[in-house]
Amino acid sequence: MAENVVGPKNPYLPQIATIKKIVVETGNIKSFYLVLNDTRHMENFAFEPGQVAQLSLFGVGEATFGLANSPTRRETLQFSVMKAGEVTSALHDLAVGDQIGLRGPLGNWFPYQDMKGKNVVIIGGGIGIAPLRSLIQYMLDTRDDYNEITIIYGARSPQDLCYQEDREEWEKRNDVDLILTVDREFPGWDKRVGFVPTVLKEVAPSPKNAVAVTCGPPIMIKLVLQELEALGFKDDQIITTLEKRMKCGIGKCGRCNIGPKYVCVDGPVFSLAQLRQLPDEL
Repeated sequence: MAENVVGPKNPYLPQIATIKKIVVETGNIKSFYLVLNDTRHMENFAFEPGQVAQLSLFGVGEATFGLANSPTRRETLQFSVMKAGEVTSALHDLAVGDQIGLRGPLGNWFPYQDMKGKNVVIIGGGIGIAPLRSLIQYMLDTRDDYNEITIIYGARSPQDLCYQEDREEWEKRNDVDLILTVDREFPGWDKRVGFVPTVLKEVAPSPKNAVAVTCGPPIMIKLVLQELEALGFKDDQIITTLEKRMKCGIGKCGRCNIGPKYVCVDGPVFSLAQLRQLPDEL
């Protein structure tokens, strides 16, 4: 269980982090590799796959991003950011050596302990692969704990697929089944073509002793959930994440509540069984 033993006593006060590396993933997505300036805080920064953090730019604002690396690879704290608004645009303008604020880790995480001994199906779309990458890395670093690992990852075009180095590593492994797809035909693309839910239907993973984890655009998640149900996956075998605007990140402001639940505290990770119990506010 993740528990930070050091850090600011004021939960609203960010820690200062320095950008050590920037990777251009796509035309509008960059990955930022951060290190907390306080070495003791960095050494004791405990997080779990699927948790999030608030990144802040002073004078601009603050936004929520999922940690994109596994706690088994803690040399840096990695976040992938899609340029979409004021804060994300300002982040994209930063360079190596610049400093930003970080509050976290926040929220719950993927139930990786409950997945041990099971077949795991990872289904991601676009920037939604970022939090899933943390889970994938963790499972690969503790590979003997899990049975078959299947990764279905899609984007609009080959240029919109993130994590080229990771994908090349996953393709080389004989203990991972990586299935890549893009929405339509592109010159030089020799892998699958089709939307992620359609490819999921074609691959047809068995629900026997399995759990499925999905993250991506809301419409993709909606259709993926339908396909998983059609394949026989039960509600408690399906894990997803909710994207709902967070503000305080600690369950105080009510910005992200859905009925009695706060996405920033009770989520962002939920099983479909849990989602069934929430009001229809998604």
